[in-house]
Amino acid sequence: MNNIGVLMTCPMSEYLENQLENRFNLFKLWNHSAPKPDFLKTHSSSIKAVVGNTKIGADANMIDPLPNLEIVASYSVGLDKIDLGKCKEKGIKVTNTPDVLTDDVADLGIGLALAVLRKICVCDRFVRSGNWINGDFALASKFSGKSVGIIGLGRIGSAIAKRAEAFNCFISYHSRSKKPNTNYKYYSNIVDLAADCQILFVACALTEETHHIINRKVIDALGPKGILINIGRGAHVDEPELVSALLEGRLGGAGLDVYENEPNVPEQLFSLENIVLVPHVGSDTEETSKAMADLVISNLEAHFKCKPLLTPVL
Repeated sequence: MNNIGVLMTCPMSEYLENQLENRFNLFKLWNHSAPKPDFLKTHSSSIKAVVGNTKIGADANMIDPLPNLEIVASYSVGLDKIDLGKCKEKGIKVTNTPDVLTDDVADLGIGLALAVLRKICVCDRFVRSGNWINGDFALASKFSGKSVGIIGLGRIGSAIAKRAEAFNCFISYHSRSKKPNTNYKYYSNIVDLAADCQILFVACALTEETHHIINRKVIDALGPKGILINIGRGAHVDEPELVSALLEGRLGGAGLDVYENEPNVPEQLFSLENIVLVPHVGSDTEETSKAMADLVISNLEAHFKCKPLLTPVL
């Protein structure tokens, strides 16, 4: 398969990069000085696969110039950076990396909730600055027993629910439809869910319907004692409304792994002590990074060996 051209859209994983180089004719988009349209035109006949991620996937501007493109393998579970309609129209296969990252993302979601409520980052700065000598740290809020709302009860949402249950939290959720085989309380209206929970997790896929699903009404329903945790996508949240709510005290706090215009984060958030910010690292552990890379490779090899895909989307 060394003669099969594979385009990697941006740096993702050194391990994945090495594995692709060992198996395919790898093109690294970021290593070429030519404008992207010129690069794609030059190599249009060679590229049969695209490997993308949450930063750069495969939109129509990338797909159209590649007449021999057969498969898009995403090094992520999210598909919002891939033009699925264009892929379906052209008969291009699409795969992603579900399941292998579920635990890590759910772990981080719970970690963010704990960090916000127990003020872990603020505590850390308190000790490092030497302020403990001057007196004890202020009281925080407990996580155990809180009411938890989850938007999107898929793989990651369910994993968050399972972990929150271990803290004796009451679980409720919102999704497109009520899920069978669960005792969690279902809300068809997201505003009602936000009003009835103390911590709201965003764990759904990003679609046209879920874009800015967290708006002013939802934020105000969650209220000045409520906590928002976003481990989904930045565009799930109307970011200016979130910033305003935090600055005005209309929202109690937030834990954010994702942002609307990554890697740019609103500077107004930097001085707030009731939020925890991490740089989109939900699945970024050594173990999961390798498992995701292996799944990308396995899907590519299966496709070019005319075998069933492991995690097909299209």
